[in-house]
Amino acid sequence: MGRLAAGSQEPLTLRQAINEALGQSPEAAIASADNQDAKSASAVARTGLLPQLGFTEDISRGNDPVYAFGTRLRQRQFTQADFALDALNFPQPIGNFSTRFSGSWTAFDSFKTEREIHRADLFKESASSAAKAVDQQIVFRVVGAYLQVLYAQREIAVAQHEQETSAALLSSVDEHVKAGLAVESDRMSAGVNVAARKEELIAAQGDLELAWAALREAMGAPDLKATELKPIEPRTFPQGALEEEMATAAKRRPDLTALGQAQSAQASAVGAARSDFGPRVSAYGNWEEDRTSFGGSGGNNWVAGVQISVDILPLAKRAQLARAAAAKQKIDAQRAAAQQHVRLEVSQAHIHRRTAALQLETAQAATDESAESLRIIKNRYGAGLATITDLLRAEDAERQSQSNYWHAVYGNAMAYSELLNATGTLTPDAAEELQ
Repeated sequence: MGRLAAGSQEPLTLRQAINEALGQSPEAAIASADNQDAKSASAVARTGLLPQLGFTEDISRGNDPVYAFGTRLRQRQFTQADFALDALNFPQPIGNFSTRFSGSWTAFDSFKTEREIHRADLFKESASSAAKAVDQQIVFRVVGAYLQVLYAQREIAVAQHEQETSAALLSSVDEHVKAGLAVESDRMSAGVNVAARKEELIAAQGDLELAWAALREAMGAPDLKATELKPIEPRTFPQGALEEEMATAAKRRPDLTALGQAQSAQASAVGAARSDFGPRVSAYGNWEEDRTSFGGSGGNNWVAGVQISVDILPLAKRAQLARAAAAKQKIDAQRAAAQQHVRLEVSQAHIHRRTAALQLETAQAATDESAESLRIIKNRYGAGLATITDLLRAEDAERQSQSNYWHAVYGNAMAYSELLNATGTLTPDAAEELQ
C-alpha cells in the first residue's frame, strides 16, 4: 500500500510485488483467520483442565407449598407456627434473595482432555503450515504474473521495432519501384507487411493490458497503475537431481506438512473418542446464602462431593468413535493422494526446468543466426539478387526468433520458480533471486 499511496516512479521490483500481495491478498487474510481460529481452539481445549466456577444471584417469590417450606428452612426463618396445617397447605407468599457460588472440576476423564489438547495443538500447527502453503501459492502467482507483464512489454518492443523496420522496407521498395529495380507487386507485398506488423503491435498492446490485470489480481491491488518493472535478465539457474528434489519436497512442502499434522491430530481425536468410554471422576461444591431481602440476614449452606460416573450404554459415544475413525481414514487417504500428486509435480517441474534451459540456449543461437540471415538478404535484395518474398520471409524469421528468445528467457525463469514451488522452497527471498 505504501508504494501505491506514494505514487513511486521507481521500477516495481518482484520483491515489492510479492510483499504487497502477501499483505493485501484476501487468501492470505483467510489463512491468517484460520490460523488464529486454530490458536483459539487450542486455548479453549486447555480450559478442560481448569475448575469451573460460577456465581448466581437469584430473586424469587411465590406461595408454592414446597417452595415456601424449603425457602423458610434455607433462610433459617422456620418457626413452630409454620407446622400448622393451614400454613403448610396454604402458605403466605414468600420472597427469597439467593446468592450462590458453585464450582466443579474434572479430576480424571480417562485422559480424554489431554488427548483433545494434543489434537488442538496439532491442528494449530497444521493451520500454520497451511498458511505458509497459501503464501507460497501467492508468491508463485505473483511471479507468473510479473513475468507475463515483462514478456508482454518485450513483445511490444519487438512489435514496435518490426513496425519501424517494415515501414523502412516499404520506403526502400518504393524507391526501387520508382527506379525500375522492382515491380509494383513488391510495393504491395511490403504494404501488406506493414499492415501485418501493425496488427501484431495492437495485439501485443492488448496482451500487455491483460497481463497487468492478472498482476493486479495476483497482488490484490486493483488500483495499481501500469508502471515500469525491473527486468529479469537472461541467466542460468541451478538444477539438481530428481531424487534430491523429491526428498526436498517431502520435507519442505508446507501443504504436505499441514496434512501430516492434521493426520496426527485426527489420530488424537480417535484416542479422545476412545477415552470417552472410560470412567470420569469429578469434584463439585456449592455455597448458598438465602435472605428475605437483598441486604437482610438469612441462612447459608454448602454442599461438596466427589462423583464417579461410567456410561453403561454408550451408543452415542460408539457413533462418535466411528465418525472419528472415518475422519482418520479420510485424512490418511488425502495425505497419500497429496504425496503422489507432489511427486508428479516435482517430476513435471524438473522436466520443465531442464527443457526451458535447453530452449533458452537454442533460442539464443537462433536469434543470432536470424539477425545475420536478415542482414545478408537485405544486401542481396538491394543488389537485386533476392526477391521481396525472400526478404519478407527473413524479416518474419528474425521477428519470430526475437519473440521466441524472450519467451524462452521468461519461460526459463518461470520453470525455475515452478521447481521451487514444487519442492516447497519458493519463499519471497528465493523468488527475489530470480531478478
